[in-house]
Amino acid sequence: MVSLEQARFACTYERTRCDRSFATIGDKSFATMSADSSARGRIRLLALDADGTLVGPDGVVRPAVKEAVAMAQDQGLLVVVCTGRRYRTARPILEELDLDGPVVVHNGVVVKNARTGETTEQHFLPDEFFAPVMEIMGDLGPPLVYVDRYFDGIDLYAEPSDRCHEFQAEYLESNPNVVHEVESVAALPTGSVVMISSMADSESLLTLKGRIEGQFGDRVQTNYIMNTNYRGHILEVTRAGVSKWTALAKICEGLGIAPSEIAAIGDDTNDIEMIINAGMGIAMGNAVDEVKRVADYETESNARDGVARAIERLLR
Repeated sequence: MVSLEQARFACTYERTRCDRSFATIGDKSFATMSADSSARGRIRLLALDADGTLVGPDGVVRPAVKEAVAMAQDQGLLVVVCTGRRYRTARPILEELDLDGPVVVHNGVVVKNARTGETTEQHFLPDEFFAPVMEIMGDLGPPLVYVDRYFDGIDLYAEPSDRCHEFQAEYLESNPNVVHEVESVAALPTGSVVMISSMADSESLLTLKGRIEGQFGDRVQTNYIMNTNYRGHILEVTRAGVSKWTALAKICEGLGIAPSEIAAIGDDTNDIEMIINAGMGIAMGNAVDEVKRVADYETESNARDGVARAIERLLR
């Protein structure tokens, strides 16, 4: 597997060689990208975030984006969706875009075949962290426990919605078919937990995040991200060292694709590592500032077909 340090070195070298550095976000224009005539020749894989990137503010893949992704595939680029979604909720997007290669879900914890749903890679939370993490997160109400049981029709376990934060309750009530309700999530068997997650207001989740990081340090991974389709934010706890980028790097290693041959587009903090390490990192116009600061270029927002605009420029 390509290490994070190796990937960063490779991408730093490529960026230095091509003199693609910018002092401010405003300098990262697509005019500069179009002028880089060697850009298209280097890119073999297009890594795309879903919510806030591929998907518009209305939750739909816009026609221009769909056409641009098809154009990229027609020109030989491998398109890999890298999302925090679980496979079941990512699948409609994959089907609409007619993708049949790998898909990175659960922020890199699981990699599946986009067409069949078969798991090709998974990194469960070590048993030793389950109980203490549950204890901390339980202070905000019972968290969600995600598993990789797509073919059994179970994506996550949860306690009754009236016990949890109102934002999480809204999510549970909207997804009854794949939520397996139990009396106590803390009593669930360990060994196959994809992640532990809570949905709530920003202040409450950041407090939990600080406590978890204070107790476990880098022995677990925490992801604090926007809840694009519901209210508030999401705090996820997964196995340490797992991310969209680590999953993507392993996919690329198996295909003989170098980090410098990847273009990545995203909008939230869980996309930062991917955007830093890709040969070409592109921030959505609606991206958080942390993403814009590390990206090579900035495209339009997801309300203005930003992915389509980026692909069109990339393929010129």
